[in-house]
Amino acid sequence: MSASSDLRPRPALPNRAPRSPRGLLAGLSALLAAVALSDLFAVYAGVRAYTLIDEDRGFAFASQQELDGADALYQTAGQLQRITFLACAIVFIVWFHWMRRDAGVLGPDRFRNGPSWAIGSWFIPLANFWMPYRVAVDMWGASTRLPADGEPYKVSFWPVNLWWGLFVSTTLFNRYAGQRYQDAETLGEVRDAVLQVIAADILDIAAAAAAVHFAVRLTAMQRLKAAEGPYGSA
Repeated sequence: MSASSDLRPRPALPNRAPRSPRGLLAGLSALLAAVALSDLFAVYAGVRAYTLIDEDRGFAFASQQELDGADALYQTAGQLQRITFLACAIVFIVWFHWMRRDAGVLGPDRFRNGPSWAIGSWFIPLANFWMPYRVAVDMWGASTRLPADGEPYKVSFWPVNLWWGLFVSTTLFNRYAGQRYQDAETLGEVRDAVLQVIAADILDIAAAAAAVHFAVRLTAMQRLKAAEGPYGSA
């Protein structure tokens, strides 16, 4: 390690306290809960549709009225999922950008790109499977507590990794399962596709729970660092 790298000064931390978005966090948590509930409703609708299908005898044990009702319920569940996901995605990106701005105050030397990437990175095809994660990792590092007694405070990144891993997995699996359901022609294919969609919905519930944990932890970390750092009296 060169002497120049040891003596390189770090950017000074601005003397202003980040504003903790408690109301925004509460709204985001509520919307993530709504997403999970819509997924749970979709699981119920999927199980109901699945149990009406007998792979050997077709729909012999279900009346047409029951089949129409199950299909209508499944379509309603899908519409509810799309509405809650869209609302949640908008609020999440707003929260994500807010947290990136505050993290830039807490650790300005942690970032290579500006706060606008906290929004733009979500809309770049293919890159949006990686770039938002990098922003989240940088925010997590910038929000860790200041060093004490010459030793940096160590924090685990597992909430970030768990959230992002589940988010990417459920995104890809939902696309695959949804396409399988649309392409299904035989009764056996429909039955298998419904089972895969159910699994995708369950995975999405886990992803929503991980997102809540990530959001709450990151907000708490920023609040704690702001209180312990040079912002407490600002």
